[in-house]
Amino acid sequence: MVLRDDGLVQGSVSGGCIEDDLIARMGAGEFAGTAARVARYGVTAEEARRFGLPCGGTLELVIEPAPDPAGLEELATRIGAGQLARRTVDLARGSAFVGSGSPADAVAWDGQRLVTVHGPAWRLLLIGAGQISRFLAPLAQTLGYRVLVCDPRVEYSAEWDVAGADLLPGMPDDVVVELALDPRSAVVALTHDPRLDDLALLEALKSPAFYVGALGSRASNASRRQRLRQYFDLTEGEIARLHGPVGLPIGSRTPPEIAVAIVAEMTAVKNGAAARFGPPANAVEAPPPAGTGCRIG
Repeated sequence: MVLRDDGLVQGSVSGGCIEDDLIARMGAGEFAGTAARVARYGVTAEEARRFGLPCGGTLELVIEPAPDPAGLEELATRIGAGQLARRTVDLARGSAFVGSGSPADAVAWDGQRLVTVHGPAWRLLLIGAGQISRFLAPLAQTLGYRVLVCDPRVEYSAEWDVAGADLLPGMPDDVVVELALDPRSAVVALTHDPRLDDLALLEALKSPAFYVGALGSRASNASRRQRLRQYFDLTEGEIARLHGPVGLPIGSRTPPEIAVAIVAEMTAVKNGAAARFGPPANAVEAPPPAGTGCRIG
């Protein structure tokens, strides 16, 4: 969260109550100086009730009254270049520095050092510009994804007009390769056409993308896995990464419901919570029968 001295806020750290308290403290001059410090909320039961925290819960914030502009500029440059960056705030030394990040990095706090991981932007590539994509694209955008769409079928691409979701030319498999997918990328195939979906999935499953999904029934996805296994150079581990049928099983039938299910599963995978829903229905399936200001950290 960034808080300016006139009370203007960008971002958040809670549901609103703590933000109001921070704004009041900023106005009262409590955040003067340059040294980073820790603010704790919910230490007592009274504070937990006052700030809407769960019973017994606490929240610790690292407050930087005067973050180094050069360091923030370096962070922005790395993110803009599509790199993962790791920023460390060391309260004991009174310093903050930015370095290269890795997919294994995570937010960490030991009471003296706060490590945060930033960039590159989350990306979602949709194969197919049909009705589901029209609902899925804006949903993903609200979650911070940069949405890209590829569909060489003129009858669909000519009508694509979702604001902020760029339509990329070319065949889906070529686009997947050109995008150089990273661990903050997701690919969802929605055309129902194996000639488009399968080749895109082939490249996506070999990439570091954190989520690869395909629309279709259990039977069609079982057939798809069999094709990937039989005709392409994918390992069993790579094939097992495919989420298909795509999305959480919420009984979705309509395009907007399917879009919600896909976004929900992507979020669960991104946040490491997918295991709570049990193994994917697609994980092991037999082939069918013959015939998804002031920096406060």
